[in-house]
Amino acid sequence: MDLDRSVAFDIDAYVERVRNGPCFICAIVAGDPAYGVEEIVYEDDDHIAFLARYCTLPGYVLVSPKAHVEHVVRELDEVAYTALMLLVRRVALAVEAVVPSERTYVLSLGSQQGNSHLHWHIAPLPPGTPYEKQQYHALMSENGLIPWSRDQAAHLAARLRAVLAEGPGEPARA
Repeated sequence: MDLDRSVAFDIDAYVERVRNGPCFICAIVAGDPAYGVEEIVYEDDDHIAFLARYCTLPGYVLVSPKAHVEHVVRELDEVAYTALMLLVRRVALAVEAVVPSERTYVLSLGSQQGNSHLHWHIAPLPPGTPYEKQQYHALMSENGLIPWSRDQAAHLAARLRAVLAEGPGEPARA
């Protein structure tokens, strides 16, 4: 499968926003209208999961603690880390139940220079993606974004919320 990645990504505008704007996750948690376009797929007292704004793969979700935590291993105690990782797994299983995928990438990215709020990326690789377009290539916005409408995002988010509402079991795979 060769995804349509025809939507250009403005790296300069992105760098400007993440370095000089508010923390995007804190803004989403606070309900900042400038960041209110994200489709939230899961939320509890401590965590939030939402569809990625800069979507390179269908079903790309970010999972984060609501509290502004920056270091994945130093700032979370064992209980908080375990709870977050169990949620990451649960959301990844929901994504796999809804979005066809041959592999699911799960990784934490960010930098002290921008996007410092801890978040995990869950990115389902579509079946048949050519090898040279897998792994980091599939994740990099610089290689283009998929054309993704608000209606498509809302529909996918509703499907993910429905699977997640079933509880923390193993959802059936699509």
